[in-house]
Order: sequence, then C-alpha cells, then structure tokens
Amino acid sequence: MFTALAVHFAAAALAPALVRRLGRGAFYLLALVPAATAVYAAVLGPQVIAGSPVVEAHPWIPQLGMTLTLRLDALSWVFLLIVSGIGALIFAYCARYFSDSEPGLGRFAGVLLAFAGAMAGLVIADDMMLLFIFWELTTIFSYLLIGHYLTKQASRRAAMNALISTTIGGLAMMVGLLIIAHDADSMLLSDVLQRPESVGVVALVLVLVGCATKSALVPGHFWLPGAMAAPTPVSAYLHAAAMVKAGIYLLLRMAPSLELYDSLRIAAAVLGVATMVLGGWRALRQFDIKLLLAYGTVSQLGFMAAIAALATDQAVFAAVALVIGHALFKASLFMVVGAIDKSYGTRDLRRLHGVWNDAPALGIIAILAAASMAAIPPLYGFMAKEAVFTAMHEMGGWGLPVLVGVTAGSVLTVAYSWRFIAGVFPGEGGILERPVPVLFWAPAALLVAVSAALIPLVGALNTVLHAIVTGPFDLHVVPVLGLPLLASGIAIVGGVLLALWADGFEALQKRVSPLERPWGKYVDAERGFRSFMRGIDLVSVKTTAQYQRGSLPLTVGTILGVMIMLAGVLILTRGFWPQNVVAFHHWSEAAIAVLAIGAGIGAARSRRRLRAALLLTGSGYAVALLFMVAGAPDVAATQLLVETVVTVVFVLVLRRLPTHFSIRPLKRDQWSRWIFAIGTAIVVCLVAVYAASARSADPTGPDLIDAGYEIGGGHNTVNVTLVDARVWDTMGEIAVLLVVASGVASLLFVTKSENHVIRVRDVNQTVPVWRRSQDADLPDNITHFDATPEEADGNRWHTWLHASKTLAPERRLVMIEVITRVVFPLLMVLSVYLLMAGHNHPGGGFAGGLVAGLAVTLRYLAGGRFELAEAMPVQAGHVLGAGMAIAVLSGAAPLLWGGGIFDSVVLHPVVPVIGEVELASALVFDIGVYLVVFGMVLDFLRTLGEQIDRQQEAELSAH
Repeated sequence: MFTALAVHFAAAALAPALVRRLGRGAFYLLALVPAATAVYAAVLGPQVIAGSPVVEAHPWIPQLGMTLTLRLDALSWVFLLIVSGIGALIFAYCARYFSDSEPGLGRFAGVLLAFAGAMAGLVIADDMMLLFIFWELTTIFSYLLIGHYLTKQASRRAAMNALISTTIGGLAMMVGLLIIAHDADSMLLSDVLQRPESVGVVALVLVLVGCATKSALVPGHFWLPGAMAAPTPVSAYLHAAAMVKAGIYLLLRMAPSLELYDSLRIAAAVLGVATMVLGGWRALRQFDIKLLLAYGTVSQLGFMAAIAALATDQAVFAAVALVIGHALFKASLFMVVGAIDKSYGTRDLRRLHGVWNDAPALGIIAILAAASMAAIPPLYGFMAKEAVFTAMHEMGGWGLPVLVGVTAGSVLTVAYSWRFIAGVFPGEGGILERPVPVLFWAPAALLVAVSAALIPLVGALNTVLHAIVTGPFDLHVVPVLGLPLLASGIAIVGGVLLALWADGFEALQKRVSPLERPWGKYVDAERGFRSFMRGIDLVSVKTTAQYQRGSLPLTVGTILGVMIMLAGVLILTRGFWPQNVVAFHHWSEAAIAVLAIGAGIGAARSRRRLRAALLLTGSGYAVALLFMVAGAPDVAATQLLVETVVTVVFVLVLRRLPTHFSIRPLKRDQWSRWIFAIGTAIVVCLVAVYAASARSADPTGPDLIDAGYEIGGGHNTVNVTLVDARVWDTMGEIAVLLVVASGVASLLFVTKSENHVIRVRDVNQTVPVWRRSQDADLPDNITHFDATPEEADGNRWHTWLHASKTLAPERRLVMIEVITRVVFPLLMVLSVYLLMAGHNHPGGGFAGGLVAGLAVTLRYLAGGRFELAEAMPVQAGHVLGAGMAIAVLSGAAPLLWGGGIFDSVVLHPVVPVIGEVELASALVFDIGVYLVVFGMVLDFLRTLGEQIDRQQEAELSAH
C-alpha cells in the first residue's frame, strides 16, 4: 500500500514533464496510476470482505507510539475504490476537457494526481497522525486545484475560503485526535474503536468539527459552491467523489463512539438535515447548472451526514450505500456539465436548450444520473434512499423527526433534479458550438453503467456492505411496503409538483428568503465569513499600529527590556553563583573573547555599513576560534563557513544601500541603547551560567560517541547525530532553508522571463555591460565591453575567466581572476571531500554545500553575473528541489524493503585496488543536504547578485 501511495506522488512529480512532452494526452498515461490502485484494491477485495484486513506498518516515532500504519478493511476498501476508480476516469475526462494550450496544465495534472494519492492515504491510514497529515494534504492540494485559474479573482477567493474553512476544522480535529490517543493510550484508530468508550465527548466534538468543515455542513457549507470556480474535473472529483467524502468517512469510522452520546448524535443529525434543506433550497434558485449541482452536493452531503450521525449499524450500512450512489451519479453529472460548457460555451439554464437533440448521449447519461439522484425506482439511488429511510424508521424515537426532515429535503432533491433536466435537454437544439466527442462523455457513461449494474448485483453489494456492519438488513430492488416507501413516494410526488410550480415557488423564495432583506448579508454564510476575515484583518492592523510604531529601536528595546526585567530580576533574586564556574580553560580563550567583544563594540559604533558587516563577521570568526579551542572542529568549520556566506550576502545587499548609516541618535538615546545592550549581555551570560549549574543528569556527549558508531556506523558524532539520530530535525532545517531561498527569490522581483540561464554567447552585443563614462580608449574593432571571444583574442584583452570579457577593464581584477581559476576547482573538490568524509571526519553535507557555494561566489565576484551563469548553468530552484527530493526519498526508501523511515544501513563493499570501503546510507540524505545548501547560496547569488546587477546596468544605460 505504501508503494501505491509512493507511485502517486512520484508520478505527480513527473506529470508536468509528461504534459509538456505529450500535451493533454499525458492524462491518459497518468490515469494508469489511480487505475492500478483500483485494480490492486479489487484484488485484495475477497480477503478484505472475508474479514481479514490488510495491514502494513513501519516504525515512525516509537517514543510517541507513532507508526506509519495503513489498514485496508471493508470500509476503507469501499472508499479507496471510489477514490481510485473515479479518479482514473476523471483523468481520462481531463484529456478531452482541457486543450494543449491550457495555462498551467502540467502543474494541474501533478497536483490532481498528488491529491488522489493524499485522499487514498487518508482512507487507509490507521495511525491518527498519519490520517491528519493526509487530511491536511487534501486541503492544500484542493486549494491549489480550486485556484487553478490564477488570473481570476473568483478562483483565488474560492481557494482561500476553502483553505481557511477546512484548515480551521482540521486543526480542531487534530486536537481531538491527540486527546483520543492520550485517553486510549494508542495512536491507532483500529485500537481506539475496539474500546469506543475511551473516546471522550470533548475529543469527539472536535473531530466532528473537522468532519463538518470538510464535508461542507452548515454553517461552513459556503466554501463548496464557491469552489465551482475551479475547472469542472475538480468539481467532479474533489466535490463529488473524493474530498468532501472525507468528513463522512471519518464520521462513519467514529460511529461506535458516537453511538454512546445521544446529544452529539442529535446535534450532528440536525446539522445534516439543516444542510440538506438549505442546499436544496438554494439549488432551486440557481441558473448556472454547475452551481445548481454544487448546492445539490451540499444538500446530499447533509443527507449523508444525517444518516451517518445516527451511528447505528443499520444507519452505517445505509450511509455507505448512499455514499456509493452519490459518488456515481454526482461525478457523472458534473462531467456532463463540463461537456455542455465546453460544447455550448455557456452553463446558463436560460440560454441552454435542445441538448438532447444535439447530443443524445449526454441526455441519456444526465437523465439516468439525475433520476438516480432523485431516487426514482428502480435505480440504485432509490435503493440507497430506501435503506436510509428504513434505518431512520427502525431506529424510532428521535430518528422519526430526522426522517421527516430528510423527506422534506428529498422533495427539494427531486425538484432541482427536474429543474436541471427540464432546463437543459428539451427544445429544438441547434446552438451547439462544437460536437461532443465520444471520449468526452465515455467516462460519465461508464459511471452510470456501474450504477445501473449495481441493481442486478445487489446481492454482491449487500455482501460488501455486511463486511462493514452485520445485521438483518439489506438493499432491496423491490421495496418493502411501509413508512419508508411512503416517505419515498411523498418525496417524488412532492418534488414533481414543486418543479411544476417553479415560477410560484421562485416568487415564494424571494418573499421569504432572508437574503432578499436589507439585513440578509448578516445571515449569508459566505458574506458573513468574508466580514469575519475583514474584521480579523482590521483588528490586526489596529493592533499592529498600536504596538508596532515603525521604530526598530523601540521595538527591539521593548523586547530586550522585558527580557532583562523578567529573566534578570528572577535570576538575581535567586541569590546564586555556582562554585564551579571556570572563567577560562586556556589563556587563548580570553584573548579570543577580547577580539569578539572588540569586534562587536566596533560594529555597534561604526558609521559605515560595510565596516559594520565586516566587524560582525570578525566577531563570528572569533566564536569559530572558541569552538576550535574547545575541540569542536565540525562546529567551528560550520560557523566559519556560515559567517563567510552571510558576509557575502551582506555585501551583495549593501550595494543598494547608502554607504553610511542614518543620522546618529541623540546622546540620551545612545546611553539608553548602551544600557539595553550591556544589560542584555549580562542577563544572557547569567542565564547561561544558571542553566549550566542546574544540570542534574550526566552529559550525553560521551555516550553519543559509541552510539554514533554502533547505530550510524560513523566516527564523527556530530554528523551522525545530524543525518541519523536526529535526522528529522535536519529535515526540518533544510525545509526552512528551502522556504527562505524561495522567499528571497520571490521578494526580489524575479520573473519567469528573467530567471533563465545566460551564457556569454547569448549576450546581446548592442548592450554594454558596466560601460565606462567614455569609450575613448577602446580599440577600433571593439565598440563595447561585452566583446566576443574572437574580438578579444586579437587585442590586449586577455582573461583567465571566459565571462570576464563582459566586464569593463576598470572593473576587472586580474589577480582575482587568476586566483579564482586556480582555487575554484580545488574548492569544489574540497566540498565533495567534506561531503564524503563527513561521516567519519570533520565535514558533512552542510559544510560541503557551503564550500561549493563559496566557490561559485568567487566565480561571480571575479567575473560577474555572466561568469556565474558559465559556472552554474542550472536554475537554483532545480538544485533546491533535487536536494529536497533526494532527502525525502532517502527517508522513504527503507520502506520498500520493510524498514522504517530513515533507517540506516552501513555497507562494506570491496573495491578493486582500494579494498574494503565503508558506505552509510545516510550519505544519500547528506547529498540532499549538500544540494539544498548549495542551491540556497546559488539562489542568493542569482537574486541579490545577478538581479541587482541588472538593475544597475539598466540605470547606467538610462544615464
């Protein structure tokens, strides 16, 4: 099962390249991934239905009882078939829905396939934290899919509404799951539900909040109709068959615990009925057929939630049957709408007519699907609804009022189903803009065929449903006489009469609807949500204006003052001073400390920005010397390299800033700043001494030395700890580096057209680079300084670096060019050595990546931005992405041979001539770290260096 999920995400990463190569035809190839998952699930079906769940588990965080556990039982099997089977058809549908010129089609394909993988992981996850991760992944991917049309405000707004609404519910659910895990002393849902009484009411309420927001129940229902701004395949998949079913799935999964709390069951059922009625009411007011189906989906989700909230075995049985039916008929209806939209150029009921005459295949599909949605006998939708009504009737008590509510909602369902069919298909036709190809409607036809096939196969379906819950209840093709059948008859007849009275009902809606009143905006959920978000923005702006006055000294002074008062006063009043404090172990530490303090004071007093930056670097170098004296060469080297890289970044930024700092503060301000600075230094030192004296356990350092070799197979304890023992920390750190690099790039005006590789041969010979104020000294055959190599070879212009020909003579430093040409390859070799040797000697991927970054920096400083492009003709984003991908894959790879995430293996292959070589699998992760760090430095050079060069060149050209 892990392999199936990994294939989804791997194929998602490859999808953009496939779409670029094959166009929209790549969707057929990508459809094989969810189709293979569906086949895999079907093969496991007999075992699962027989009562033997398939379980796959790998250690994750044993200390917290967390394992990567996937469990395929009967309930998750049904949902996995829906997600993967319909997902495959949606991909086939996309191949006809989109054109090859669709903007962002590759990105869309990758995100849609990643969503399919996340949804599949959600329904088979047994570990609750793993379930939450997949839950939030579906939220993120749906946000990207809904906002596919980046230039449309409606798409962006709908995506943000969906993201915020479902994320709020997801966070509440996470807290509930953690409480459940704590109370039940297990992170596995299967363990928890064997003891349903272990789930407390507070935890269950929080989980239900997550279910309600995900499945668009009142009052969070508004995000789903708004999400119709997405492409129709998204609506057919996420909002009909997959994402919105996640809340219903978890509700069904928690049924054993929910059944113990009548108050929660009643509340959830009432919420479901209210959603069903509201969705049906709003559907009858829509002229956009996609919005009509969207509100119909809201209504049907309320229907499913109402029956699932009863939580009895018979209710769960009926709810699962209803979920299957809804996925089949609603996904096919959305696909029909997409075909109509693309073929007719409109979705407006007032403009559409005669679709039956133009495209009878679409008419047959739509009528059968809508009739199943309206529960017209003997279609599958009728069988499922009869099971729902029967479950409510058999329950008795407060189940009967719920039955009355869903019957009223079913009247509306029949009415809006009629509105959809009657408004689109009758008429003369003739307004078709282009014919509907067979492959466009074939996926929807297949879903309708499956729905029809379930009627004669009802016996086999009953067997599947009884594998979820057992009991004396079944789906029946021929209904049983009784109250449930009467309720179905009332729904059908009432719905038809309501549809025939459409004009009068529309007038009634206008008269009674609160949305038509002046105060309607206060009860409209979507407008209320927007007002709420605007209120939060307003409060944040006012709060920020109140406490953040725009003065950096005031803000920093406030922070430091509070720290001095709280920490300083607390420590001083404790009346302590440890007896074993040693000021210095060696006289050199005192000398280095004096250098560090002097450099720090000099930086604070410096009026020149560059001087301050260099003095700060000197202070950092002094700290590196202290690490070296203390016997920590790894930490010292890292400190030294980081300080150097930071200095380079400082220098690159300072080129666009004034040489001097702003006006010096007044004397009294200077004294206050010194007081804060010295006070902070004293408090920090006291805290460090206090913390050191409070040690009660033995240091772990000596134990790490032996453990590093025994567990990670390396003698360098620092590196083994980073890439093996605490690899999750390092993974988080390189993820932060990736975000920082991306943030820097996005903040510094990098556009797609500018972010391309430039070589010297691509230089436009009419555009000078770093032109001098006058060109009197130029040779006759050279008109500007970006001369071609052929022009330069015949003149006094000789160079050690190819791209330095693009620089003006006064900007070239020959000694730097010579040094760079000699040192660059040595630094690159050194960086690789540090990477390879880091497991047993000082070094590692982080240090190696910094050295490689400094080597490329030297090329840039010596030859300019064209030399940087010659040295590294790759995009920084590609390097960053490759590094992160290697790091992630190195952690997931052990799962393929039955290990846990980031399990390490130490191999000792025998290499001819060299002999036995020790290779640790953690080296692969370290390679990822190397590439991420190197990519970050390269990104800084491209944005802070190359882009600023472009600005300055443009300014010089303008003058």
